[in-house]
Amino acid sequence: MGQFAALETNGQINKPIQQLLAQMIEKELVSGVMIPARQPFQHVVMQTLITDPAQLDAIDPFAPVVSTSSAKVVSSLTHRPSGRRFAVALRSCEVRAFLELVKLHQGSTDDLVLIGIDCLGRYENRDFRAAAEEDEDLALTFLKKNGADDEKLAAACRGCTRPVADVVDLRLCAIGDDPASKIHLEWVSEQGKEVFEALGLEGGDAPAGRKAAVEALVKRHGEFRDKHLGEFAERTKDIAGLAEVVAPCINCYNCRVACPVCYCKECVFVTDAMRHDGEQYLKWSQKKGNIKLPADTVFYHLTRMVHMSTLCVGCGQCSSACPNDVPVWELLSSVADRTQARFDYLPGRSLEEGQPLAVFFDGEFDDVTGQYK
Repeated sequence: MGQFAALETNGQINKPIQQLLAQMIEKELVSGVMIPARQPFQHVVMQTLITDPAQLDAIDPFAPVVSTSSAKVVSSLTHRPSGRRFAVALRSCEVRAFLELVKLHQGSTDDLVLIGIDCLGRYENRDFRAAAEEDEDLALTFLKKNGADDEKLAAACRGCTRPVADVVDLRLCAIGDDPASKIHLEWVSEQGKEVFEALGLEGGDAPAGRKAAVEALVKRHGEFRDKHLGEFAERTKDIAGLAEVVAPCINCYNCRVACPVCYCKECVFVTDAMRHDGEQYLKWSQKKGNIKLPADTVFYHLTRMVHMSTLCVGCGQCSSACPNDVPVWELLSSVADRTQARFDYLPGRSLEEGQPLAVFFDGEFDDVTGQYK
């Protein structure tokens, strides 16, 4: 039996997915499903936990928007075992972030059926709502273009080279075929295969154009990433360049809150360690003649670059959350690419792979420590 089942859409891309998920609930394969769904107002699409099959009619998993990263949402649903299995539909960056939180014991995969969603990218929230106002079937329109509107996407998505979620049980596949005609469900893990068979699906081969389409998308995004981040690295090669880039920062910490893998229970920047009295500010001002307020903005971003670069999944939620358009994704990704390469670590690649600095190996970084084998 092949791993792919064709789901006929007939121009209604969400209809077969609704039917599939309804069967999963009715057959008691899961107690409920968390999946992006349209909300009643302002064309908002957000993750929604659905337990009543009759209420699946608003789902919209391929809508090109991610209002907030789902990794922490799933973490909050699973950090204490419920004993009830449910399915969650996530994009690649969300899956990878969640797996890193699982390694940090802030979530669990025990009661989950992970469903990966093929991702061609997302618009910023405001841009998506404006586009949805003009097109009632924006998801299908977007998928049919196969990501051709790259200039409209969030920068992080234009530079994403992992559009297909890897460590999942099932995948909703829209790349490589005409979504107006059909999409595909693929089983990936043994658990996914069990669900697949319990639904009575007939498996077959992958869509003929899928491999080439994924490779073309990765190539295009990789070229953008190399050029864009290369130019950014040159721009921030010294402290003056970094200070210029983060100059609009107001220490709102939205980027920290939005980051799906910013895992500390208490952030040092909201403790007394960073709450200075007026006398201290006056001393700093007198030393240089003036001091910009709020202070510590450069220090804040340097700290996050050190703290998060090993686990950054490149989702871009940090940049999306910034009220002053600080290019936080570029800042973190330009460092993360080098840090992760140095540790030979790719966040979300495997649940069994230990996180850098959490696991130490004999002989690691001999070129830095000077140790002899």
